[in-house]
Amino acid sequence: MNRQELQKLVVGAICPLPTPFDENFHVDNGLMYELSSYLIDQGLATGNAMLKVASAVGEGSNLGDEEWPDLLSAVVRAADGKCPVMSSINHKDTFRSIEDAKKAADLGAVAIQVSPPIFSDPNQDDMVRYYGALSDAIDIGVMVYNNPWFAFSWAGKTVSLGNIEPDTFVRMADFEHIVAVKWSSPVGQSYEEMSKFSGTFNVIDNNTDVILCHKLGGRGYIGFDPVFPKRDLGIWDLMESGRYEEAQDLHGSRSLPEYKEFAARVTKKSGGISRVYKAVWEVMGWNVGPMRPPSTPLTSEEMDELRGIVKGGGGI
Repeated sequence: MNRQELQKLVVGAICPLPTPFDENFHVDNGLMYELSSYLIDQGLATGNAMLKVASAVGEGSNLGDEEWPDLLSAVVRAADGKCPVMSSINHKDTFRSIEDAKKAADLGAVAIQVSPPIFSDPNQDDMVRYYGALSDAIDIGVMVYNNPWFAFSWAGKTVSLGNIEPDTFVRMADFEHIVAVKWSSPVGQSYEEMSKFSGTFNVIDNNTDVILCHKLGGRGYIGFDPVFPKRDLGIWDLMESGRYEEAQDLHGSRSLPEYKEFAARVTKKSGGISRVYKAVWEVMGWNVGPMRPPSTPLTSEEMDELRGIVKGGGGI
């Protein structure tokens, strides 16, 4: 498919799926199939949503090369062509990224989320070469995941290994299979800088400002609420209709501030980006298991508090 065809698929409420584990921390592909089927039944479909597999929230970097393909296959089978499926590549070099992308395409993914190769200490020219090589080698879409928070201090300066500058995205304009950008504004840049490339790529808001992103030409957002899937689809429909005040009111009905405060507090005890997110699924009756060690499960007291936030009516 060409860029225009792929961009019709990479839109809407993009749902990062948790990776289910059994009591021995083995991947439960059967439960992944059931969970994906449930979301399809809730209305996730081509044109309003995507299912995303093995992302950071899905513990993709903790999955073995023999694990993620079966996980992806389970989701593709559950989607059955009704909702597009995106896989993920987490901080790998060019050769391994191309290899994984081709495998994901063979398994039925229509796109891949690709994080910068931070362990190669890339500069902006390296970023262009990396994503250009990937685009040339595959036929599915790429959503570039900007990671400005991967930084360290060197010689009195803060250096970001995952930061992709707005002008660097502009340099990628001719890369046919770069179809979307998962947008968090780079260090020292304003969010509105996305306007430099929103006419070329589908800009997907990454938990920053869903409404503003759409007003600036954005085409979707991360931050899916598993408690009320239909609300996310409603927010998308309202934005697509230009009814931004109603979309803001609906988005504001979420318990997101309380959830974020809770997550920030409990992750001081044990880290892990999926630790609280997986617990939300458990509250909703989906026993997807905790994160793999060294992250630890929430305590019973923390689960009770989370249950109150989730079931208080606002979701997350």
